[in-house]
Amino acid sequence: MKHASSRWVTAIVSVVAFIWVIPIIGIVITSLRPVDEAALGWWTTSKFTLTLDAWRAVWSQYPLVDAFWVTFKLAGLATLATMVLTPAAAYAFHFLRFPLRRTILIVIVNAFVLPQQVVIIPLFQLWRDWGLIDNILSVLIPYVGLSFAWSIVVVKNFLEDFPRELIEAARMDGCGPIAVFGYVVLPNTLASISAVGILQFLWCWNSLLLPLLYLRSEIPLPVVFARIAGTFDANWNLRAAAAIITAIVPLLIFILFQRQFAGGAMSRSGSKE
Repeated sequence: MKHASSRWVTAIVSVVAFIWVIPIIGIVITSLRPVDEAALGWWTTSKFTLTLDAWRAVWSQYPLVDAFWVTFKLAGLATLATMVLTPAAAYAFHFLRFPLRRTILIVIVNAFVLPQQVVIIPLFQLWRDWGLIDNILSVLIPYVGLSFAWSIVVVKNFLEDFPRELIEAARMDGCGPIAVFGYVVLPNTLASISAVGILQFLWCWNSLLLPLLYLRSEIPLPVVFARIAGTFDANWNLRAAAAIITAIVPLLIFILFQRQFAGGAMSRSGSKE
């Protein structure tokens, strides 16, 4: 009976995985077909031609190399800043006592339900007054600030089961709040910090709205990808090739660091690995 149920589970998972892969297969095939065939649907076989023209056109007509570097710079800096600031903020909210601690935490958490569209106009007016339009800071600051709404909650929930005896022992040995954080708490929260870093990098890499509005000269890959769509021609083959190029790095990041992601999402032991 156990083996039969295992086979059923394997069969169901295989079917779900196959359904999940179908869109990826479609994107790859679309990028390898001429635009007239791609417009009819990647599954059509009445006329089937494979060509690399879409890939050549994307690389030659659009600044993908420069956009790739801008995207990596934006996502990397935003991720690094979030991974540095989030554990310190989570530690302060969870272990320290200061005025308006709960009120500030509630305000930060409530920002999680705040759509980006709500802050677009106020931020645009602020960046225009400060001269930050077409400056990467106009995108980096919202990237990091908006991420606090969820990243602090992730690390703070991880600290719920953190042994307070370790904190008290460090304080008895003469450690101050900063020393306790640096020598006791931080080394034991690497799994949750890694999970935050992966999620933040993926979000920043695929973000379109803020760079589209605030950047002019240096534009990331999602903005270039949006510009590939023609006004009167959908350019499905070019868009498919650009989508594959844009998705390569997030896919590699997730594959390489999936253990850290799973550890940050599931581990709540509070013990150093």
